[in-house]
Amino acid sequence: MKLWVSALLMAWFGVLSCVQAEFFTSIGHMTDLIYAEKELVQSLKEYILVEEAKLSKIKSWANKMEALTSKSAADAEGYLAHPVNAYKLVKRLNTDWPALEDLVLQDSAAGTKYQAMLSVDDCFGMGRSAYNEGDYYHTVLWMEQVLKQLDAGEEATTTKSQVLDYLSYAVFQLGDLHRALELTRRLLSLDPSHERAGGNLRYFEQLLEEEREKMLSNQTEAELATPEGIYERPVDYLPERDVYESLCRGEGVKLTPRRQKRLFCRYHHGNRAPQLLIAPFKEEDEWDSPHIVRYYDVMSDEEIERIKEIAKPKLARATVRDPKTGVLTVASYRVSKSSWLEEDDDPVVARVNRRMQHITGLTVKTAELLQVANYGVGGQYEPHFDFSRRPFDSGLKTEGNRLATFLNYMSDVEAGGATVFPDLGAAIWPKKGTAVFWYNLLRSGEGDYRTRHAACPVLVGCKWVSNKWFHERGQEFLRPCGLTEVD
Repeated sequence: MKLWVSALLMAWFGVLSCVQAEFFTSIGHMTDLIYAEKELVQSLKEYILVEEAKLSKIKSWANKMEALTSKSAADAEGYLAHPVNAYKLVKRLNTDWPALEDLVLQDSAAGTKYQAMLSVDDCFGMGRSAYNEGDYYHTVLWMEQVLKQLDAGEEATTTKSQVLDYLSYAVFQLGDLHRALELTRRLLSLDPSHERAGGNLRYFEQLLEEEREKMLSNQTEAELATPEGIYERPVDYLPERDVYESLCRGEGVKLTPRRQKRLFCRYHHGNRAPQLLIAPFKEEDEWDSPHIVRYYDVMSDEEIERIKEIAKPKLARATVRDPKTGVLTVASYRVSKSSWLEEDDDPVVARVNRRMQHITGLTVKTAELLQVANYGVGGQYEPHFDFSRRPFDSGLKTEGNRLATFLNYMSDVEAGGATVFPDLGAAIWPKKGTAVFWYNLLRSGEGDYRTRHAACPVLVGCKWVSNKWFHERGQEFLRPCGLTEVD
């Protein structure tokens, strides 16, 4: 558009220069200027029409954004609790706003339509991201969804040729040579000049011929038919992935009716701690062995909001310790932000710390700082141990291992976000204001490997938690157990 304006102005200046230089020229020659001026007026009107159309698009965009931002700003956390809203916010900031800039500066005709559901282009972007990560299993799922929406007539900039290009190679990587060949032929029927598809077709046909030659003579062509296109997820680094994801879906909990009868509710006074005698906490058994309990009304709404307020400026991507180097680093299997709060940060932090000490009977003097974590869309922490399994960890000699975990739930979660124990088949769902507690170590001081647990992905909602890790240092119990007590 800038070039258009410049050309128009240069033409005007050219006319004016001609008039000024040839003021006394003949009328015959000056008639040409009349027609030149007429053409300039026509060009100016065309320019105005294009600018008005562009301005109309910008106004429409601004109106949509104004309506959207007024709604989202009214309850920012609630708005972002829905994963599609969170995804589209990131997409707008990374893709759509730069596209608007192009529209303003370069007269780009590109526009963006917002829909309640993921569009074809959204799904294609997801599939391409999975492809770039080498996750061909999810590439297939996303690309097949793209084809469904395209077949349903949804408008998009993504073409079937683009989808088939990714899909054919992804199913080949999953070992489905027959379907890869079929999809490649479909791609070439849509785009016969597609060079990569042509090369892949020859390569797939060669592999298929070699496969046929290896087949036994009594096998029929029917046995070589294309499979249904349903694939098993490839085995990855997480041995209990199927169980973990099943528990996150609310399936596969292994607590029989007989074992459920062992679970009780009671009032908990912390081994007759003076602070809890008058106002004991409600305690509920979540699991029998290892013993996992939930406490109710541990934190008030006001305390939760204050801790979130203090923690937000300090939030940073959560890290894990590299098992080989011992260095803290970010990892794809832990997606959350966390911060660490000291007692001096606010009286509320000190009050919550003391409350956890009274409930557990464990001293906070040798415990870690209060960790606050926020899980947004897709936030998760795959199965892990809280205790250290490195026998020569120098920190264990001075600080002791993580004896117990006290986990406060500071929000409800609409969907997902459970704390699951794959080895046990246990799932504990977040309830705002409650807390769960378990021991990570056996009485011998060895790690209890049954306590391997995970934070399931947040599907809808926003998950806030805070936790305290108590360490074993020999004097961690405030009140020694009685001689007659077993637990």
